[in-house]
Amino acid sequence: MTPPMISMSEVTRAYPGGVVALAGVSLEIERGELVAIAGPSGSGKSTMLNTIGTLDRPTSGTVRVDGYDVSALSDRALSALRATRVGFVFQHFHLAAKVPALDNVADGLLYSGLPRSERRRRAAAALERVGLGHRLDHEPHELSGGERQRVAIARAVAGDPPLLLADEPTGALDSVSGAGVMDLLHDLNDAGTTIVIITHDREIAAGLPREIRMRDGRVVADVTRPVTPVAAVPAGGS
Repeated sequence: MTPPMISMSEVTRAYPGGVVALAGVSLEIERGELVAIAGPSGSGKSTMLNTIGTLDRPTSGTVRVDGYDVSALSDRALSALRATRVGFVFQHFHLAAKVPALDNVADGLLYSGLPRSERRRRAAAALERVGLGHRLDHEPHELSGGERQRVAIARAVAGDPPLLLADEPTGALDSVSGAGVMDLLHDLNDAGTTIVIITHDREIAAGLPREIRMRDGRVVADVTRPVTPVAAVPAGGS
């Protein structure tokens, strides 16, 4: 039987000073799901993302990603897991300045062991996939906010990871650009990628098939619903 993409059992994350960011969280996310983890600032949702993405280790409990028990992996093995199984998208893009889109994406594959020519080929294919095949040579300052986020998404999916984690992916964008990015994430999910989106935006969370709501480090609701995403209104439209 194929294991869930993500499995968390009684996961706690405590920090010095008595701050408990996660308090006994248990949940499963199946392969192919598109999920929002929502909640106000301080609810624990970013710690949840970092724990799922193996950027942070839990204080107690078990986290499995793509069948791997991350607590049993060395730092080197965790780095390899992130490089091959998990893609990350952040609110502020984290693109290298004065570096063309093609190289920004290709550089995300530096730890893959692939030769430079193959990294660039995969980068070009990923940019084509997100609708930026005509912008390969453009540097970040020559791109709109929505285009920069698409470059960041291309970088995250260039290695074809089965899991994509997105932390407030529309937070730095206007509403039209944000809707375009969400449409792209839906398309990637339709193609088979499991996607988890961290958001405080209730409209975005309500537009996804599953919403996990957090407060004070705990899951307070887990809602599954049939959803038809609302199409973006073009600029200047009514």
